[in-house]
Amino acid sequence: MEKSYKEILPQINTLIFDVDGVLTNGMITIMPDGELIRHMNVKDGYALKTAIDAGLQICIISGGTNKGLRTRLEGLGIQDIYLGAHDKIKHYKELVTKYDLQAENILYMGDDIPDFTVMKLVGLACCPNDAAPEIQGISNYVSYKKGGEGCVRDIIEQVLRVQGKWNKNIDKKHN
Repeated sequence: MEKSYKEILPQINTLIFDVDGVLTNGMITIMPDGELIRHMNVKDGYALKTAIDAGLQICIISGGTNKGLRTRLEGLGIQDIYLGAHDKIKHYKELVTKYDLQAENILYMGDDIPDFTVMKLVGLACCPNDAAPEIQGISNYVSYKKGGEGCVRDIIEQVLRVQGKWNKNIDKKHN
């Protein structure tokens, strides 16, 4: 019998995210100078920073490129950022080798066909609720949130709560 996604959460130590359609709603604004503007949810940013502070490995593998995007992600403390990554398997394999990762300990959240192959390799495949049907079909967990609207916070908070690492100081004061 296949494990439910909640049974996999305790063993997750690495979280990999796509950007467009996951950390953003997939919409871009094209400025007159050609700069692409994306909108990111600050609650997702808070969750990413909290996960890093809790000792989880956070990685970004995205086909999109943007200097501002890299600046934002680095500002959250993310070190492994692969932008312009059209061969996501290549970068996934680099990460696995670099950190000696085991597939069963990796969560990947994607939303569209370029994420499909990597999502088939990881221990926990997740997606926002507006992901492509093919991606929803292979996901262990489909967030109740859309891309760019808190789906990243949703899954990170679940991982950290199960592992007893979600806002430990706040939980002590209010529980």
